[in-house]
Amino acid sequence: MDMDRRNRIAQWAFDTRAILGRFHLWLDDVEERWLAGGIHRAEPMSFAGTSLEASFVMTAAVTALGTRLFGRFGEGKGLDKAGFNRVKKDADAVSAYAMSEALWYLTRALPENHALMVSLGEGLMPKVGETPEMGSNPLLGFGRVYARPQVARFLDRRVHRLINEPTYTWDRFWAELQSQGITVWGAAIDTLENTSRFAKGDPTGPMAVLHVFDQPLKISLPYEGYMGTLVLPRQVVTAAAERSLLVDFFTPREKVLEAICATYPDLAPERVHVWTLGGKPRQPRIGSLWEEWRQLGVHVIEDGWLLPTGLAAFTESGTYAPSFMVGPFPGADGQRHLFLVDGYAASAEAIQAASLDPVLDTVTSMALFTPKFDVSWEREREIMRLDPEEAGFAARLAVALGGEVSDEVVRQYADILRHARAANMWFSKRTVTVDDFFPKKEWDTLALVGCMLPDPYTGSPGVEQVGEGVFRVTTLAGSRKGLLQVTFTLRLMETLEESRLVFSPLLDRFYAGQDYRTRPVKISDSGRIRNELQTWCSEALEYLPDDRIRVHFEKVDDAVLSPDKKAFIAEVLAWYKTNHPIWFRWLELE
Repeated sequence: MDMDRRNRIAQWAFDTRAILGRFHLWLDDVEERWLAGGIHRAEPMSFAGTSLEASFVMTAAVTALGTRLFGRFGEGKGLDKAGFNRVKKDADAVSAYAMSEALWYLTRALPENHALMVSLGEGLMPKVGETPEMGSNPLLGFGRVYARPQVARFLDRRVHRLINEPTYTWDRFWAELQSQGITVWGAAIDTLENTSRFAKGDPTGPMAVLHVFDQPLKISLPYEGYMGTLVLPRQVVTAAAERSLLVDFFTPREKVLEAICATYPDLAPERVHVWTLGGKPRQPRIGSLWEEWRQLGVHVIEDGWLLPTGLAAFTESGTYAPSFMVGPFPGADGQRHLFLVDGYAASAEAIQAASLDPVLDTVTSMALFTPKFDVSWEREREIMRLDPEEAGFAARLAVALGGEVSDEVVRQYADILRHARAANMWFSKRTVTVDDFFPKKEWDTLALVGCMLPDPYTGSPGVEQVGEGVFRVTTLAGSRKGLLQVTFTLRLMETLEESRLVFSPLLDRFYAGQDYRTRPVKISDSGRIRNELQTWCSEALEYLPDDRIRVHFEKVDDAVLSPDKKAFIAEVLAWYKTNHPIWFRWLELE
């Protein structure tokens, strides 16, 4: 082994030692390759600094590894809806737990006045075709704080006020951070993108996504909705502006194509490839958008279309990763082709993808959508501009929807709009960009991806076994300075079954048979169980004064936690509360 390689491994092992130790892993090798841009390894990619950047990259890697090995990959294939949903929940639980534990360990190295706070988490609400309980996935959602204890307590109390006190606004929250000299890094997280594909055992797609920002997003409540998105090369948008043509999500696609062809005169419409979500359930919302592109002679990408990476595209999910491919590319015919993204995405995925703009030199135009799938995208703009408190709201809603509406529909839309405004997710502008979500005029990002299986859009491989207990894990790290691919060779220091326990939530270990009554209790059990409850069933937790939490198990759907598991967890919590009342003084049970 040459000296440069030895030094590289030693530096990565030193920077990430807390995470490697937590998950009982040994770092055998590290490979680095710049896919775009590039700097010397000694220079930081972002605001986080080289050491913490390494830990964030390793966080993505261990999340991908743990989920791939212990997340029940492919076990949902052939099961009924309830069984399939249970496999998805288990996979989400493993990924969320692994990432949360890694974040906790890496943030021990944060400066004393710093904290990492989750601003957006993917997995709160059902997607198209899913029932409500299918949307209650284990996740790292709004308000989760990772910091030294004193800073974490300060932030937790204010996050609880944001959630529970209507008069405590995001502006007051931000002002208090400034007055106390506390720096909060925001995060947008999807610990398992493409969960359904993972549960079915599809060969490509699943990944862990973590975007860290040098400031929190201007979001004041747990929120997950949908956003229209159009992602184009920056060169196209800039050239169009010079010709006095506005290109955004609501621009007629004929004008968008005009801007594309003016930027690339040699490009024929049939060599423009538009990636968009597909499938019959999406027809009411964006079917007219597909037709608009097709009438222009543009190729709307279908499932199985072979990408330049040699892997097949899929369109039933996965709106984040296609952004990596946006731009011109040489086709097999030797001519220029162009890849772009259009349609809509869940809000967390949309903002994550949009924050890649400075990394990939793209421009993402977004428009807020409702959670309703039977409304066409053209009508969403008018609906999201309505004020539910104004007289005549029902009549204006009827006009926007194009017909009479019942009192129940009026109530539903009023609730949607009120929640969006309370969460700071309402804008009077025609469209928004990712800049609108940050309190400062300038912002920085570190985008992390851990690939569980091969990614069709970057060509990155997934987790690969290369020996007994030895695995290669490929990650991506992006910033304004470039896009870096890092591949780790990680060795399990325990047997596979013992490693399963290392990657498993404590309550899961008890449910699987470990006796919590005879096991030595540690003070860390308190924090771990609190963390697991916040990850598993955040909608069932009531935050009380003095940092206490009351658990309402009746609010947890049986599809999320089976009745016997809920009863078992309630029994475990009662035992801890009775036998260790000081460590579990935060816990309130009904």
